[in-house]
Amino acid sequence: MFRVLFYHPEIPPNTGNAIRLAANTGCELHLVEPLGFTLEDKQLRRAGLDYHDLARVHVHAALEAAWEVLLPSKVYAFTASATRLYTDVSYAPGDVLMFGPESVGLPAEVQDAPEVTERVRLPMRPSNRSLNLANTAAITVYEAWRQNGFAGA
Repeated sequence: MFRVLFYHPEIPPNTGNAIRLAANTGCELHLVEPLGFTLEDKQLRRAGLDYHDLARVHVHAALEAAWEVLLPSKVYAFTASATRLYTDVSYAPGDVLMFGPESVGLPAEVQDAPEVTERVRLPMRPSNRSLNLANTAAITVYEAWRQNGFAGA
């Protein structure tokens, strides 16, 4: 299945929702520290409901540690500044869908890292800055899963 990577997530309910997404779709959730919360955070637990035990969640001390586990795979970095749309990608099981912190998105050095296969974006109105992290991850996971016939559903 697909692997969602949150680089330095800040808002507990977004990660809680991603835990629920992982449990319901079979994808893995990878979190790169520092996190803006603890995994025991009440808001995170509330957003994830009772899905925490059903999800595969991995916490990595640094991005390099995540790469050791996730590569070799295609890595798609999601950023509002990309020109290619997320729907123009052919996703395969094992691909990594990488998202940045809610307040600033992925830093340039992460987007341009040699491990990143491609930068992609979700369309939105030009006057707006960003979409919600959990919503963006859900839209993307479901597109990747749809392209693969909702295998395992």
